[in-house]
Amino acid sequence: MLDDFFMRAVLAGVAVAAATGPLGCFVVWRRMAYFGDATSHAAILGVALALGFSVSIYAGVLVVALLMAFTVATLAGRGWAMDTMLGVLAHSSLAFGLVAVSFLPAVRVDLTAYLFGDILAVNRFDLVVIAGGAALVVALLVWRWSGLLTATMSEDLAHAAGLRPDRERLVLTLALAVVVAVALKVVGALLIAAMLIIPAAAARSFARGPEAMAAIAVVFGAVAVVGGLNASLTWDTPAGPSIVAVAAVIFAASLALGSLLRLRG
Repeated sequence: MLDDFFMRAVLAGVAVAAATGPLGCFVVWRRMAYFGDATSHAAILGVALALGFSVSIYAGVLVVALLMAFTVATLAGRGWAMDTMLGVLAHSSLAFGLVAVSFLPAVRVDLTAYLFGDILAVNRFDLVVIAGGAALVVALLVWRWSGLLTATMSEDLAHAAGLRPDRERLVLTLALAVVVAVALKVVGALLIAAMLIIPAAAARSFARGPEAMAAIAVVFGAVAVVGGLNASLTWDTPAGPSIVAVAAVIFAASLALGSLLRLRG
């Protein structure tokens, strides 16, 4: 089964959807869209460093994504104007990454694959790394689910319950960095944030609780992966953008259906 490139792509995409679904819910609840953008855009700098030092792309991206995420989390805790700061960090890290790649004349780099993903080129090793990273993120979120929810609702409530909001923020930071590292091959640096936000936002129209919203987001993400890959093969369109486009259609349909259900209710 794993000899089929399409099946490997589907499994890799579904694994990413399993991680981005619940994590994306926290991104939506905490209004961390720019946080995801800054971390994912830093992935290109990680690619450049990995190529320059001849180490694994996954390792380079994970290290840089962690550094960016910790930087953002630290600034958030010190009262910085985060919308402006995140915009600066997101675009400057992407620019530095693109400039750094230009200093690697001995390395032929197809930046399109890193910017928009190359899921159809996923091999067995990539699949193991992606599935392992997704499993780590899911396990981390399940372990800290109650604390994360409490800290998301109210930091004062979290303190009253004996929790440390900064520790819960650190968990999300770590999970986000791992997702960026493993999703780079699937949808690319520019579209990772879309896979975090769109399925979760679509799930909000149907969810009766946080757990249900996370589960529905995973389903929507998986449907977007399968639909996008089939669209890519049928119409010869880029796979990563096709996946996000299908997710956007699901979101639009969820808004329409959600409005209809509210009117009938």
